[in-house]
Amino acid sequence: MPSSAPQSSASSDRRAPTRTFFGKDGRTLLLWCWQGLGGTLAVAAMEIAAYFGETPLALIPFATSIVLVLGMPEAEAAQPRALVGGHLVSTLVGLAMLAAFGRSEPAAAAAVGLAMVAMRASGTMHPPAAINPIIVVMEAMKPGFLLVPVGLGAVLLSLYAFGWHNLARRGSWPLRWW
Repeated sequence: MPSSAPQSSASSDRRAPTRTFFGKDGRTLLLWCWQGLGGTLAVAAMEIAAYFGETPLALIPFATSIVLVLGMPEAEAAQPRALVGGHLVSTLVGLAMLAAFGRSEPAAAAAVGLAMVAMRASGTMHPPAAINPIIVVMEAMKPGFLLVPVGLGAVLLSLYAFGWHNLARRGSWPLRWW
């Protein structure tokens, strides 16, 4: 005899939520487009800053940070502490390795590994910042590189991301400042 009691939905609760292209409320695609537009504008601004600052674009280490911070704003590595701290810590490691061992591929490789450890230890893990020690060591960057473009650029990107994300969804970024 079939039971008239409601069936438990326990089995359906265990399934992973299904993701659709448009999301549950149909706004996922729109959000992705908003994030993509934000990334486009941020990279364009970076290109303009490189041009007027007379710094080759290849020496400005923020393209992948832009993708992370604007495309995955909920990620721990996309929060301001990781963004700013990761770039500063990894650049400092690169400068230390350059001072200790000079310009060489082995020093650049070791600098990336040490930067990974330093970012982990300081709670500032930001994977895109791992390019900084390579740039510093291989291009023999001066200590001022830490402040401009790295420090200033990371702070400006944080401010830009704050404004951009909060235009679309007030209070959506960051999850925490520090």
